[in-house]
Amino acid sequence: MLKESVDSSLTAGHRERLRQKFLDGKLAKYEVLELLLSYAIPRRDVRPLSRRLYQKFGGMFPILSASIEKLCEVPGMGRNTAIFIKTVQQIILDGYRDELQQQPIFHNMAQFENYCKLEIGGKNVEEMHIIHLDSDGRLLEDQLHCVGTLDETPLYAREVIKHAFEIGTKNIALLHNHPCKNVSFSTQDVDITKVFISQLNTVGIGFVDHYLVSGGILYSMKNLHILDYSAFGASGS
Repeated sequence: MLKESVDSSLTAGHRERLRQKFLDGKLAKYEVLELLLSYAIPRRDVRPLSRRLYQKFGGMFPILSASIEKLCEVPGMGRNTAIFIKTVQQIILDGYRDELQQQPIFHNMAQFENYCKLEIGGKNVEEMHIIHLDSDGRLLEDQLHCVGTLDETPLYAREVIKHAFEIGTKNIALLHNHPCKNVSFSTQDVDITKVFISQLNTVGIGFVDHYLVSGGILYSMKNLHILDYSAFGASGS
């Protein structure tokens, strides 16, 4: 009992020092996560868990965007703590969406890039998101269009266009992920995008770009010159 009391005292002292270092702006990255975890796990030294999370996922965005199942694979991580981490992710995403709805996404691409990485960077399977924009390039909706397999996600243009008309979409961007690290656009990605652009053109909806998150990087078909610039008919591009 005495040992537990001493351990508890030492932990409390360490956490107080962490809080002060945070206020002084002197925390290392893993220590920021450690401080966060201390509120979810108040009676245990969470330094080893913080380091294991960074070792497994490689950064804060991948940690926050990892699935509950993947988080729980890390020794010392329980479901409640994983849910706590996912709640933090949701708060940040909601804040990004609020900002992206107020101003064109092109005005702060760094913010949009962070949003994309946090949204799908840690997914285990491919997801296709439809980024619906108004005529000025402001976010109307980030629509989860479909969830695929480890290396394939379908795109159903008729469904996308139907929903676009329902919410008044003027321009569209595509966003998907590759769970395998550092893998750029596939030939299939390019072919699907070309067909999708032609279908949007027939109904007067502009196409902005196709973005891909892979290995912590946001790729852009437009920036990589994969498609002819004349294909991008969005008023906000």
